[in-house]
Amino acid sequence: MPEATSDVAVVFGGPSPEHDVSVLTGLQAARALRSRCLYWSKTGDWYEVDPGLEGAAFVSGVPQGATRVQLLVESGFSTESSRFGRPRQLGIDVAVLCCHGGPGEDGTLEALLDLAGVRYAGPTVAGAALGMDKLAFGAVVAGAGLPSLPRVLLDRETADPGFAGPYIVKPRFGGSSIGISVVADLATAVHLLDTDRHLRAGAVIEPYRADLFDLQIAVRMWPRPELSAIEKPLRTPRAGGAAGEPEILGYADKYVGGEGMASAPREVPAKLDRELEDAIRDAASAIGRLACVHGVARVDFLSDGQALFVNEVNTIPGSLARYLWIDPPVPFGQLLADMVAEARQRPSHHYSVEGADGVVLKGASSIAAKLA
Repeated sequence: MPEATSDVAVVFGGPSPEHDVSVLTGLQAARALRSRCLYWSKTGDWYEVDPGLEGAAFVSGVPQGATRVQLLVESGFSTESSRFGRPRQLGIDVAVLCCHGGPGEDGTLEALLDLAGVRYAGPTVAGAALGMDKLAFGAVVAGAGLPSLPRVLLDRETADPGFAGPYIVKPRFGGSSIGISVVADLATAVHLLDTDRHLRAGAVIEPYRADLFDLQIAVRMWPRPELSAIEKPLRTPRAGGAAGEPEILGYADKYVGGEGMASAPREVPAKLDRELEDAIRDAASAIGRLACVHGVARVDFLSDGQALFVNEVNTIPGSLARYLWIDPPVPFGQLLADMVAEARQRPSHHYSVEGADGVVLKGASSIAAKLA
């Protein structure tokens, strides 16, 4: 186990439907890393909390004993300013991001940390934004020639998606399986735009294939490009489900097991034909480069046992996909230590003012003349 460190903090929570799962991932990471804990509440406030807490301490919101802090562009993570003093920096050198969904995984938090000069272990702004936008990611996958199901924008002007039903409708922006529905026809899909709050920011539609099952693999690019074992998540029959009811890997399948994604039922390593396994590894390696993977990501596929389709990339996976690193074996503490090292040695951003030498300003006419 790594030595306790005061300049690294695990960041978790956030105003997201996946807030609770983020708490579990964050506490697991903080316990393994022996780091400080920064909790982002559902209301958007920041607190430093005891890393020894259990998930139950967060059921009612901010746990007892939490200390209010703030995230400022000019000073990073700091104590709240008092009436007579200035904010005091907490001395956080690296933030390990464990915020699933919402502004913690779509590039918003990452952009703020970049501006504040706080290095972080997790996706870059570009990588996070791409991973959270299912339409954009689908276009990148198709443009790279990787196998994928057709995926198009769903809005009230969609008259023909270009493929027959049944359809699967997904939030365009969002993680996990929240807000995903299977419908028989286009009219029902369009109706969901008015009734499902998870689709308010946008939606995509693609063909539903009952014969396909899920396959997942983790990827990291530091200290070298590396892939984990492949898993086949197992779907749990839903109580009261009707015969023939469409099956998808749901939120409960992934997370409702006590330890978040780490306790979800699965077959790992998945029993696959060598040809399919090689195809998964080749596609995952390509996505590691295309999606600007920083930290640890999980690439999700669909397959019928022979054909393969790229589904999505999860840039902050549940439990940071620690359960997948069995071949090659990477202990969770080592996985986290490598993420921290990457944050320090391969920063997520590099701003430059090269070219801003004043030449354009010296030769510019008056502003009034430009507006005339």
